[in-house]
Amino acid sequence: MPDLCPHCQKEVELDSYRICPACNHYFPLTIAQRLALTVDKDSFVEMSAEMRSRNPISLAGYEDKLKENEKKSSLNDAVTIGSCTIEGDNAIIAIMSFAFMGGSMGSVVGEKITQAMIEGALRGWPVVIFTASGGARMQEGIFSLMQMAKTASAAALLEETKTPLFLVLTNPTTGGVTASFAMLGDVILAEPGAIIGFAGPRVIEGTIREKLPEGFQRSEFQQSKGFVDALVSRDKLKQTLSFLIKTHTRKEAVHA
Repeated sequence: MPDLCPHCQKEVELDSYRICPACNHYFPLTIAQRLALTVDKDSFVEMSAEMRSRNPISLAGYEDKLKENEKKSSLNDAVTIGSCTIEGDNAIIAIMSFAFMGGSMGSVVGEKITQAMIEGALRGWPVVIFTASGGARMQEGIFSLMQMAKTASAAALLEETKTPLFLVLTNPTTGGVTASFAMLGDVILAEPGAIIGFAGPRVIEGTIREKLPEGFQRSEFQQSKGFVDALVSRDKLKQTLSFLIKTHTRKEAVHA
């Protein structure tokens, strides 16, 4: 059954990469679809699958919202982490999903991202993180904002242990995720057309009272300003990550 492209409004047949053949619009991927395109078959072993978000500040209605998002997305929270191989080489991978509460970073998301990075440091395996987020999960108040410092500290541990951290920014990557670990990779890749930034364009325009440049906050714009190292199409992502792993990982750690 054809899909309606939200960008060009044409009905199109999509392959596993889910890119509109008419206008090159990138449709969102589920975590399962992302894994199928990125890691070697049957190599992914999930970590911390049992973790669930709580209601740390007793916000009315939050627990119902969590249950609703679990049912809608078939996910326990907005990120899945685990070990895998990518073209034969070991890696720790974390994949965020916008389908669960807009990919917002609450306590569980921050903890799992941190666990992925610590596991990478302990094993000496490179860490690959796919981001997709509206930012910090404000329903958890200060506990959500704390995750920015926590994940940034974990990224610093990777740097200290000389463990590679590769980021792949997908649409959208905004707010507290952009302001923390998403900008701390050794190599920062992005999918074409992805929105990457902190506040949204309308908020910025309202604050500075100026019209923003064409394409502001798109990955192409961010690459031109030096915030993104390279734009990589989905069909080239796996081989690009494999190249980065092979060329940036200590030889004794690759097959540990």
